[in-house]
Amino acid sequence: MSALRGVGIGLGVAQGPVVRMTEALPAPENTPSTAGAEAERARVREAVAVVAQELTQRGEAAGGAAQEVLEAQAMIAEDPTLQDEVDSRIDAGATAEWAVHDAFAGFRATLEAVGGYLGERAADLDDIAQRVLARLRGVEAPGVPDPGHPFVLVARDLAPADTALLNLDQVLALVTTDGGPTSHTAILAREKGIVAVVGVGDGHALTTGETVIVDAAAGVITREPTDDERARAAERAAARRAADDAPLTPGALADGTSVALLANLGKPADAADAVARGAEGVGLFRTEFLFLSASQAPTVAQQRDAYRELLEAFPGKKVVVRMLDAGADKPLAFLNDAHEENPALGLRGLRALRASEDILREQLTALAEADAATDADLWVMAPMVATVEETVYFTGLAREYGLKTAGVMVEVPSSALLADRVLAHADFASIGTNDLTQYTMAADRLLGSVASFQDPWHPAVLRLVREVGAAGARLGKPVGICGEAAADPLLAVVLVGLGATSLSMAPSALADVRQALAARTRDDALRLAEAALGADDAPSARTAAATLAAALPPHQKETTS
Repeated sequence: MSALRGVGIGLGVAQGPVVRMTEALPAPENTPSTAGAEAERARVREAVAVVAQELTQRGEAAGGAAQEVLEAQAMIAEDPTLQDEVDSRIDAGATAEWAVHDAFAGFRATLEAVGGYLGERAADLDDIAQRVLARLRGVEAPGVPDPGHPFVLVARDLAPADTALLNLDQVLALVTTDGGPTSHTAILAREKGIVAVVGVGDGHALTTGETVIVDAAAGVITREPTDDERARAAERAAARRAADDAPLTPGALADGTSVALLANLGKPADAADAVARGAEGVGLFRTEFLFLSASQAPTVAQQRDAYRELLEAFPGKKVVVRMLDAGADKPLAFLNDAHEENPALGLRGLRALRASEDILREQLTALAEADAATDADLWVMAPMVATVEETVYFTGLAREYGLKTAGVMVEVPSSALLADRVLAHADFASIGTNDLTQYTMAADRLLGSVASFQDPWHPAVLRLVREVGAAGARLGKPVGICGEAAADPLLAVVLVGLGATSLSMAPSALADVRQALAARTRDDALRLAEAALGADDAPSARTAAATLAAALPPHQKETTS
């Protein structure tokens, strides 16, 4: 028996035979075209149109976050600038195949150099190019294999188009050699409830046909497992299925300490799934969906109708709405489309809204009108707050519109370090661990070359979370977590030990986090948090917490009559 290690997504465990992802198509040779430029251009146009249509159709079938990713891929495939690059190579005598290969590679390098949102999209170009090349060659595009039986899929990474439509009756688990806990593959795997371990550096050693156990809770791939190990894994899988089917209960520790479990949502249509999975409300509603696809800001009426639809899905429950978080990787032509050398440190979040205060006021107007028409408990918060003065500005403006609960996102180290002064004015704080990690570690969270730094387990990040949690406890103000970190079951317990009073996550992660909390007391959470804080780096913090968790006896959650 041997084991490989990576980053587990969720608490699932699965076992089965390995099937490796189909290898990429070989690069075409740069031979002169014999068909002529006009014919080659026509071939490319047809291939690109078919690929774009397929990506759009896959997105419509998948829905959710996958649809957004795939629709973005379809737009990239038909990008006029990219088409011009292909045409220029064809005009120089290249074949359609070579022109596509070379133009996409050049465009990929350009996007990587830009970084940010566009830099992240660079990785998608490989998948798009492979699909266009396959269409030109008249062969199947590389993708998820279909061996005719359930299997563990092993790949370098998965393209969004493949992850979106995985056959969950066949794919028992997913193992990737690349990626981390905030990669597209990890996020989509979490959303679809797939047992997954990502970033398995030695995953290339796994061979098709061998049997493995994929333990996401431990982040371990067990090769050549014994009969006893397989039996224990099967028992755990059965127990987890039983837990998923158990009656939904509010989030709480084993000693009865309440920890509200909330949902991160991107549009009102996502609410039904969150309610069905037991979300106690919404900890982060991203309002960008109303703005990002528009050439001008939506009207107050359009916004009000969308917010009302959301609030009506959660009668009597807390719904936290984040004001428009534009800038950096989400530029808007009508708000902040000016070129910035480093947009992640530029005019984004509340800074951008203050520069165009009419948009902020219209959004507050729409929210106030929706709030008046429903009986949900509406909370509003400003993104990217860095100073006490910004806190005073936003909370004062929100109250001017009659919104009774106004808070801030803590995503910048300065607001974490001044949490006591920030919370003296704000009604609550919500920690966005994705951006807080990015700014603490000075590592762009969308840049693959520094992905190893983008880990919320880092003790520096955890110390900042503790600062906010301690300030909230002293002042009697709620402190929530709404970044991807809240969806990590073990880290969720640690975050509670650091002072978090609520956790918000993708709805599919709620069951795992609910189960993890129910097995630990508040004292356990405090001890796990101290173990993680005592480490020097993210991997050792995770290991320290996991080791202690394994040594602590599990508890049964207390019930009240």
